[in-house]
Amino acid sequence: MQTYYDCYPCILRQAIEATRMTGATTEQTRYIIQQTLETLKHIHDGATPPEIGARVHELVRQMVGSDDPYLSVKREATDKALGMVADLQQIIDDSDDPFLTALRISIAGNIMDFGPNPAYDLWGVVMRVLKQAPALDETQALRESLDHVDSVLFIADNAGETVFDRLFIEQIPKPVTYAVRGGPVINDATVEDAIRADIDKVAEIIDTGVRFPGVVLSESSPEFQERFKSAPLILAKGMGNYETLSDVTAPIYFLFQVKCPIVGKDVGAGVGDIIISRHT
Repeated sequence: MQTYYDCYPCILRQAIEATRMTGATTEQTRYIIQQTLETLKHIHDGATPPEIGARVHELVRQMVGSDDPYLSVKREATDKALGMVADLQQIIDDSDDPFLTALRISIAGNIMDFGPNPAYDLWGVVMRVLKQAPALDETQALRESLDHVDSVLFIADNAGETVFDRLFIEQIPKPVTYAVRGGPVINDATVEDAIRADIDKVAEIIDTGVRFPGVVLSESSPEFQERFKSAPLILAKGMGNYETLSDVTAPIYFLFQVKCPIVGKDVGAGVGDIIISRHT
């Protein structure tokens, strides 16, 4: 997905929020704002919002001397999600369709996003998503695709959401490889975050090799590029993965909540809608 001019205010807001997360001084915050504006002036044609976001968050890390400004937020989100597991598992076990219920719970977890959506009612979102009709719904096609592959590449999005993903992975009847970011960026999941969510108990964990809040294949490690190209089926969680992979030809199903009107316009849905969509 291309970067629209409407994305600029959101990118600037993220930069300001990231400096606040680290307790940056007024002078440091001013510098980050100035450098973010400079970055926006010189973005190349075709750059996606996550690519720009990655540059901005690198500026923040360098300025404040913190490799993972969102570490405490990520751990808090994971602990909060872990505290819900017993109740969520009961909902899955009691449902008529455990696969669909776990899929929806995984999508509900996508609300845990400190990029476009720093405030949310997690349990309220779960209840809403369990009942809400998706704006784009290719669940049946996903089931059929799973019947014809021998493995799945699952590309993660945010920390905390990883716990919800684990519940869904347990319902996927094929071996799963779980791909996270190559290092801390915003509150996106890293290997450490995935392990805290016990993903290692249900899937192989790999990383993209780079710190983008999405998957930029040209910048990813050769090892990840090979795993991506050879994957018979890919599940891509979250808007960042949609923004960076929507123009890539691959057997992808996008699973996310629309939290941004610009992404909504691009995918053909509204803010608050849930998406279960096969890439075409």
